[in-house]
Amino acid sequence: MPSVKNTQPLINHLAEVRDRLLRVLVAIFFVFICLVYFSNDIYTFIAAPLVARLPEGTSMIATDVASPFFTPIKLTLVISVLIVVPVVLYQLWAFIAPGLYKHEKRLVIPLLISSSLLFYFGVSFAYFVVFPLVFYFFTSIAPVDVKIATDIASYLDFILSLFMAFGIAFEIPVCIILLVWRGLVTPDDLKIKRPYIVVVAFVVGMLLTPPDLFSQMLLAIPMCLLFEVGLFFSRFYKPCEKYDQK
Repeated sequence: MPSVKNTQPLINHLAEVRDRLLRVLVAIFFVFICLVYFSNDIYTFIAAPLVARLPEGTSMIATDVASPFFTPIKLTLVISVLIVVPVVLYQLWAFIAPGLYKHEKRLVIPLLISSSLLFYFGVSFAYFVVFPLVFYFFTSIAPVDVKIATDIASYLDFILSLFMAFGIAFEIPVCIILLVWRGLVTPDDLKIKRPYIVVVAFVVGMLLTPPDLFSQMLLAIPMCLLFEVGLFFSRFYKPCEKYDQK
């Protein structure tokens, strides 16, 4: 049987994980309570790119009785989680920091900050650039006899999937830097494999966006550019083995 001394550190770690998860949940709840009164306004703002492209005399609809209430609430909860992302990353940092070397701490902090900013940039890019273009494309190719009236719940599911797709895709520079930092790849290896990575970017764009070439390119092209950004900055990060040898 494991001794008390062996199980004590594990119990302490589990207790710390619990405490940090509770702090994250409290932060989400606090932000949600502050925003819930404005749920309808938040949904109106998020729906604006589609509403602006709807034909004159049409509007969004609710096909479920409870949708007008629950859909804005669901969106507000998701927005609350997105706002609390820096808190989540800070709690993660505070948990792993004691086990890092001094030079690792100096490298991790910029990665945590940049990962938050890149995620928000991805979401903003989807809202301000992708949504207007995609909705203009979809509404312009609709058959003449088809009246466009999008359900509010379906629209929410659609835009949340795109938010997550672009938010995660914009983390590519951070992922590349981490791979190089851990010594799993080198910048020269990535440079040689650039043509394959471009193909993978378009495949991922096809899988994560609506089934049309236009949306696929709107995700794949930024992914290729972000790969180049990550490749450039990864040259400033030496593999961990080099630090350990010193």
